[in-house]
Amino acid sequence: MTIIVRDDGFHADDRTDFLDLASDTDPATLDPATTQPIRIAFPSSADGRGFSLARLLRLRGYTGRLRAQGHVLADQYAMARRCGFDEVEIDDTLAARQPEDQWLFRADWKAQNYQSLLRGA
Repeated sequence: MTIIVRDDGFHADDRTDFLDLASDTDPATLDPATTQPIRIAFPSSADGRGFSLARLLRLRGYTGRLRAQGHVLADQYAMARRCGFDEVEIDDTLAARQPEDQWLFRADWKAQNYQSLLRGA
């Protein structure tokens, strides 16, 4: 079973018709006008290519639902949101190791960045 992480915590999966992309997909091959939800795979928590792909898709004008799927850690949630992801899909094993409270701690992703710390915000 999978868990969907959003800013307000854990949710059951509510959609299965995603366009699945590997983290090394060339964004130039994608139509940013598509309305189909996109899910980007994270094969490893050390593989940041999915973050770059999400950011490039948003910069190219994609406005649909964007989901990170796989090995994304709670510590990476704020980065995922700032890169353009709407949600993160994790498995039960990761949810047990990093329960909901750890994800909620990072849910205020707009405030948790080094720039706001430097500005004293």
